[in-house]
Amino acid sequence: MTPTPILLAWSGGKDCLMALQRLRADPHWQVVALLTTVNRTYERIAMHGVRRDILQAQAASLGLPLVVAEMEWPGSNDAYEEAHVNALAEARMRWPGVRHCAFGDLFLQDVRDYRVRQLGRAEWRAVFPIWGEDTASLSRRFVAEGHRAVLCCVDTQQLDASFCGRAFDGALLDALPVGVDPCGERGEFHTLSFGGPLFRTPLHLRKGESVLRDERFQFTDFLLDDASL
Repeated sequence: MTPTPILLAWSGGKDCLMALQRLRADPHWQVVALLTTVNRTYERIAMHGVRRDILQAQAASLGLPLVVAEMEWPGSNDAYEEAHVNALAEARMRWPGVRHCAFGDLFLQDVRDYRVRQLGRAEWRAVFPIWGEDTASLSRRFVAEGHRAVLCCVDTQQLDASFCGRAFDGALLDALPVGVDPCGERGEFHTLSFGGPLFRTPLHLRKGESVLRDERFQFTDFLLDDASL
């Protein structure tokens, strides 16, 4: 069977990493590239705030090229969708057979429906490799299999700011308050993956400053050490 080429929407976090693992284990798919939205103004991954050089190091260690949808900040949803369509067109030029894009979404139906509509307008299809997984089990499996990540953003209306910057490990999962999804699927937190079985070599990161933005979102900056280059 000839595998079907597919892009993977890449935020740099744990859920898209688990989606990548699932796709690579399925002979039906061949992941050809990572698709990432980058804030051109600050040179960071949108939402997660991860620096572009870390994104590039992730892609290199995972052995995948990048397709980048670039936006200015602040940007509207219309601007996001336009950047996304342009990135999909670039992907079609580079890999003429690709018409699918995968996402690491888990259970938010409105988000899934939006992805399907957005891709459908460009005659693409959305794929959700880990949709419906039990998030408690998935989070524990992520840790048990040796994947490594840190929390890079916390919504302080849902989780205390002190969790930002911590390792995503068993101790953190044990400490999460009741009602906080262990995968942060409701936006409680975002993660940055930097090592484990899918990475050829782990990224060497050092923690930078932590800041509160919009009186709500706590971000911890991570910087790439020279050893990762």
